[in-house]
Parts: sequence; structure tokens; C-alpha cells
Amino acid sequence: MKYNKDIERVIAQIAEVAGYLWQRGWAERNGGNISYNITEWADRRLLKLKPIAPETPLERPVEHLSGNLFVVTGTGRRMRYVASAPMENASLIRISDGGSSYAIVAEKAIAPTSELPSHLLMHNYLRGRGIPNRVVVHTHPTELIAMSHNPEFLPKDVLGRLLWSMIPETRAFCPKGVGIAPYTLPGSLALADATVGLLDDYQVVIWEKHGALAVGEDIIEAFDMIDTLSKSAQIYLAARSMGFTPTGMTDTQMNELKEAFDL
Repeated sequence: MKYNKDIERVIAQIAEVAGYLWQRGWAERNGGNISYNITEWADRRLLKLKPIAPETPLERPVEHLSGNLFVVTGTGRRMRYVASAPMENASLIRISDGGSSYAIVAEKAIAPTSELPSHLLMHNYLRGRGIPNRVVVHTHPTELIAMSHNPEFLPKDVLGRLLWSMIPETRAFCPKGVGIAPYTLPGSLALADATVGLLDDYQVVIWEKHGALAVGEDIIEAFDMIDTLSKSAQIYLAARSMGFTPTGMTDTQMNELKEAFDL
């Protein structure tokens, strides 16, 4: 299937980020998933493509996504293959009018990720709030997951502040910090609800003992936030492995950053 230059650019970015997730060791086997709303760049031909499989009902309607078109990584598909052949390992889906179901409209019937309901509920919530979100990236950053196994880090903003304090860039590039969703069955609506409940305050959410996700207008931006937080986690764990607890930046130093970067 041929796409216009804007959608080709989006597909290339999905492939680029999928490669990064694999290279970082954050996408074991078929771990992680990506969804990207491409509606604004779709021409009439794409928006009117006929489904190649029966429509799939959604457990909850996503009315703010009515008629929207998404590229979504496929269920069981590996990020290393998304990187090398994105549309051989991703699904093109269209949300029905009213948002009660979706249809696969790609050339191949690749089923979307099992965590599609979580992705769509996040997209729907943010669009309903007037936030121009296009992207959800979910992956398994080793050090961030390791830190989520420590109950001391799980209260509100404890881990976020710690990660901010490890390196100035984290405070600058992840100004909202990180939310924590307690462990919940992967792919469940309960996990989606827990995540949506954090999106008013955070762009990055850690799923306890599972992974991290970021939302944003751009997939590179979403990846960069997780990557920056992961760097902070690596610095913390490297210091601990050397036998000391890092002091981190002080509140005064972080407030200086806040003022300097107008955060």
C-alpha cells in the first residue's frame, strides 16, 4: 500500500523508535507496543479503505476517536522486526463512527497489540481533554522496572523526584516527573483506568513490575522521555553498585533548573 509523505515519515519514525527499544534491551521477544494516530495526515482514500476482517467491538467506546486512523504494532510482533519491516508487523486500524469498534484496513490482517484497549482509552481521554496527543509508547526499561520493585519508591512523586535529582537533563526534559500505576493485570481495563487516572499530571507512567509508557504529540519525544528517565535510573543504580547512595541534586539546585528552563 502506498502512503503520502507525511504518513511515510510517521512509519519511518515508528521503525526508528522500535529499533531503539530493541537496542536498549527494552523489548524482549514481543515486549512493548506503539500506537500512533495518523488521522490528520490521512487522505480520503485511506479514510475510506474497506475493512479486510469483521469489525472488533471495544469493551468501552472511544467517542473522541470516532473515525480516527491508527498505526498500531501487532500482537505477538517483535520490535526488532517492526524496526526492519514496520508495516509487515503493524496493523492499520480505523475506529468506527461513534467509537464502539475498530476495523483492520491494512493489506494484511495483522491483529493489533493485546494492549490496544489501554492505548485507545488513553488517546480518547487526552483528545477529550483537548490535548493533541498522537502517540502512546509502551516498553520495558530494565532499570526503571527494577526500581518499581522497591515499595519505598512507589508513593506519589518519590521516584520522580529521585530521578530528577540524578542529572539536570531529567528535570529539564521530563518536567512532570513520573506517575506510578500499581501492579495490575497487563492488557486489562483496570490497568487502562489506573493509567488514565494519572495522565492529568504525568506524560510518563511506570507500570509497577511491568514497564513504562509515555504519551506525546511525537514518537521521538515520547521515547526521549523514557530514555532520559532510564539514564537517571542507571546513574542511581551504578552508584549503589559502587557501594554508596548518590546524594542527588538539592531542592535549591532543582529549583534553579526550573527557573532557568521555565518548567
